[in-house]
Amino acid sequence: MTRFAKGSTIRRDAGLYGFERALARQGLTPVAGVDEAGRGACAGPLVAAAVVLDRPIPGIADSKLLTEARRETCFDLIMKRATDVSVVVVSPQDCDQMGMHVANISALRRALARLAVRPGYVLTDGFPVDGLGVPGLAVWKGDRVAASIAAASIVAKVTRDRMMVELHEHYPQYDFATHKGYCTSLHQERIDEFGPCVEHRRRFVNVRAAMEGAAHE
Repeated sequence: MTRFAKGSTIRRDAGLYGFERALARQGLTPVAGVDEAGRGACAGPLVAAAVVLDRPIPGIADSKLLTEARRETCFDLIMKRATDVSVVVVSPQDCDQMGMHVANISALRRALARLAVRPGYVLTDGFPVDGLGVPGLAVWKGDRVAASIAAASIVAKVTRDRMMVELHEHYPQYDFATHKGYCTSLHQERIDEFGPCVEHRRRFVNVRAAMEGAAHE
């Protein structure tokens, strides 16, 4: 069981909408879920999303558990049926300048601030986000147990994946459309062969090592 607002608890078997229903019973609405995509990638932007739901949306689950086709379908449903959705994109350069943790927290705050509907409660995935201006709860593996966080994870993931496919058109040598900027063996092979481009994050050890190697050739 999870303890949250006003000392209440929620059962583990309450279902994906259990947090939202329990908060609604206490008048803590609307509920916003926030999540990000791309924090662990060494290339491309960081994308954060905030979603407010007022009704169930079929098929929602953690974006990482869905096929690409299913994520796209859920994305369209969320954009049509959610009460409110906002998205924030942080460039690789800003990620380097701020550092990933600071960039991530800032993006989540900004996504929440951009909602047209002011939430009464915020659910975040995994770790707390200070400075939201409203009460909130960090939910362990929140994208698997809270519908609003799962919806935010889908919006962030699909938005970022589409951006990486577009970047592939500009930098086909890295095959961004396949690995989406994450640190796969294929991506590393391309970085080693062609060197980093402007979309790579210089704070990542593998990118910095490739830059230093190129400088010594």
